[in-house]
Amino acid sequence: MSSVPAQTSTATASAITVPVSLGDRAYDILVGRGLIETAGSRIAALGARAAAIVTDEHVGPLYAKAVSHSLEASGLRTSVVTLPPGEATKSYAGLERVCDAVLEAKIERGDLVVALGGGVIGDLAGFAAAAVRRGVRFVQVPTTLLSQVDSSVGGKTGINSRHGKNLVGAFHQPSLVLADTSLLDTLPAREMRAGYAEVAKYGLIDDVRFFAWCEANWKGIFDGGPERDEAVAQSCRAKAAVVVRDEHETGDRALLNLGHTFGHALERITRYDSTRLVHGEGVAIGLTLAFRFSAALGLCQLSDAERVESHLKSVGLPTRLSHVPGGCGTVDELLDAMAQDKKVKGGSLTFILARGIGQSFIAPGIEAEKVRTFLTSEIDAS
Repeated sequence: MSSVPAQTSTATASAITVPVSLGDRAYDILVGRGLIETAGSRIAALGARAAAIVTDEHVGPLYAKAVSHSLEASGLRTSVVTLPPGEATKSYAGLERVCDAVLEAKIERGDLVVALGGGVIGDLAGFAAAAVRRGVRFVQVPTTLLSQVDSSVGGKTGINSRHGKNLVGAFHQPSLVLADTSLLDTLPAREMRAGYAEVAKYGLIDDVRFFAWCEANWKGIFDGGPERDEAVAQSCRAKAAVVVRDEHETGDRALLNLGHTFGHALERITRYDSTRLVHGEGVAIGLTLAFRFSAALGLCQLSDAERVESHLKSVGLPTRLSHVPGGCGTVDELLDAMAQDKKVKGGSLTFILARGIGQSFIAPGIEAEKVRTFLTSEIDAS
């Protein structure tokens, strides 16, 4: 990951281009304001004859008609499938509905599925694209900060199971990502904050200078200034660099899960109820827990954990187990939820821990008893 959000990628009047260099699966991430207005010509340039737009009942009424008309004006036969919003849609039933709609639209392997929405729609539509006809191409048009900086990039697709989050899925790279940052102007404040947790995460992983930049510039990101485009582009550069090194998460791509072992467990305990907790909020709590756990193990200074918590709190994010509405469950429930984490190997827990801000590392084989002691102290302190 680069150290500062400088213009290291190709820039045009309308977009910053971040390449994802994966050989014959390479694609571009375009970041900028107003990109949705040229979606048709940009997507048509990929050479498809038809496109199936997958969206939800929140995003669809705002943007689906404009994207559909843009695609049709560029010569693509277009259809739209609209799903209920929320994490519950990322299910077997949701997958069946999307797959059937794509097949009914007669989408062929050379055609496209267009994911128009946040992380739920991107993950679900991408998995459907990976499955239908054993793989059709797809385009990500992420409409939330979280999806623009994280879930739309890297090819992870999937759905949730009753056993845990994202446990059924496939690696399937998109053909293009259009991150229109103007779409975030109307994003609810809570969703904007939740997405910001993933932005801060990139600095915490291995770029202390970017984290310091975020501390100084986060208000500009929220206000829609040039800082927003830079933050999204820098986050995408950071993720793209890791994905190119480790596409299928057999090595250091796991670093991108900093905070997620705790966060996913909290999502499972709250039954993916977005009225209680959304993904980015779980990640924010998870990030602070990861740093406090690291401090408890003597890996980093407590002041590092306090700095992380202070910044996330200043943005308005939750940072403690006591901040989960309706409770975070018992220690045993949290441990059971963590046992379903995808990074579990041989029954042993793997965490992403830190020796300091920007000094995260993969820590396999963490003893469950140490985790229990830490979580007990966190719950007692709450």
